[in-house]
Order: sequence, then C-alpha cells, then structure tokens
Amino acid sequence: MKTSRDWGLQIRMTIVMILLATLTIGFGAFIGLYFQNLIFTVIFVVGMSFVQLIYGHKLALKAFGAKVVSAEEYPELHSTTVRLAQQADMPTPTIAVADTKITNAFATGRSTSTATICVTTSLMEVLTQEELEAVIAHELAHIKNRDMIVMTAAGAIAAIVSMIIRWGFVFRSRGQNATPIIVAMLVAVVTYFVSFLLMRALSRYREYSADRGAVSITGDPMALASALKTISNSMDSVPKKDLRDAEGINAFMISPIKSSHLSRLISTHPTTEKRVEKLQEITKELNKK
Repeated sequence: MKTSRDWGLQIRMTIVMILLATLTIGFGAFIGLYFQNLIFTVIFVVGMSFVQLIYGHKLALKAFGAKVVSAEEYPELHSTTVRLAQQADMPTPTIAVADTKITNAFATGRSTSTATICVTTSLMEVLTQEELEAVIAHELAHIKNRDMIVMTAAGAIAAIVSMIIRWGFVFRSRGQNATPIIVAMLVAVVTYFVSFLLMRALSRYREYSADRGAVSITGDPMALASALKTISNSMDSVPKKDLRDAEGINAFMISPIKSSHLSRLISTHPTTEKRVEKLQEITKELNKK
C-alpha cells in the first residue's frame, strides 16, 4: 500500500528549515562580530552543525542505550518491519533495540538511507502484535516524511547553544571579562528559545501526520490508539531516573516522557487523548467507505 505525501507537512518543514538556517546564521554572525572573530565563529558554528547532522542520529541511539540488532537476534521484529516497509513502498530501515523498562519507540537519521527505528524491550513485551505493528508503521511514516532532518537540525542549534553556555561559565570562573560572556550566553538562550518555538509549531502537526501515515500502512487506526494509551499509562511504573535519562530524545519518541510538570507544559507532542480522538475520527471515516 502506497502512502500519499503530506504536502501540508512538507511546506511546514521547508518553512521551519529556512527559519532555523536563518536563525543559526544570524546567531553565528552576531557572536562572531561581537567577539571580533567572525572566521572562528563561522567555522565553529558550521562545524558543530555538520557534526550534529552527520552523527546526531547515532548519538540519540547511544543516549538511549540502543543497539542495532540483526534478523537472527530478533527475527519477528525484523520480518514485521520489512513487511510494513514494503507496504509503505520504502526501504527497510536499520533496526535497533534498547533494553529498558521505558515502553517507547523512535526513529532517527538524517535521511531514509541512514534511518533507524528503535524499539524498547518493554514495548515488545507489553504490546500486542497489532499494536506493535501500528507503532512501527508510525515510525516508518516519520522516516518517509523525512521530518527527522528538522529535529536533527534543531538538535544542532541546541548543541551549539549548550556548548556556548558551558564555555561561558568556564570563562567566567577563570576571571575573564564578564560582560561579553554574559551577552553571548543571553543571546544563546534567546536563540534556543526561538528555535524551540519554531519546533513546537511544527512538531505536533508532524505527530498527527505520522499517525495518519501509520493508518495508511496498517489500515488499523484503533490498534495505534490502543498502543498510545498503553505507552502513556506505562510511564507511571518507570523509575524517575530512567525517565530523566531518556528525556533528551523526547522529541523523537512516539509518546513523550513526562518526568516533570515543566515537561508536560512544553511537550512537543499532542496529548494522547487528542491523538486518540483523531484516530477515532479516522475509524469513522473508514467505516463509511
């Protein structure tokens, strides 16, 4: 079954990418001119962005403790993913598994050729086969939409900002002139906040789009709805430390980790209830046909 391209998502992604690129260039130019070393700043910003884009997906897997697995290790998981990828008319991504009590899954990679789908051991234990297929189809939809590249780009800005803030504290502790360092740190924080708002404007739409894409692959919206409920409810039984350790890749996950009141407030995902409502609407539309 071929999935149709979500042009609404593609247009939003293009606009956000242009704005993120403009923001990064403006941020780098300001810092460079302010410290009167534009060449070094350009090299630093471009270099950090390049490293994040090339290796960001590997860092996400490493942060979650995920390992790429073979078909011999997880034959059913591989055969399911291969079949769903064929139904979606796309290449089969690399498959990784994270041995954790967190019930979740995510896709990462800068392109379809470098894409990886990661599922947790807990996810495979608690979901039915139909629910697991729905989750994998959701991640395949993310890959086919190529929307991980935007998340990776946003991650590059976050990495640059984080490094500048850390360096700022180091330089201040060594007795360096505080004024330019404080200004740089403030500009870095503002840059990160603006990039976050841009991602917030896109990320909720991309989750709805991936949900629709999953349904177009499996034809079973209620299996995904059931999986989302199970994943959301399972968070209460996961140790808080495990949740905090994995919160850095929240934006990539099918259901966000909510270890604090603040994370709930600034979540990049729609609520599970709203996603389930959308899937119920899709079910009604399918039943009419």
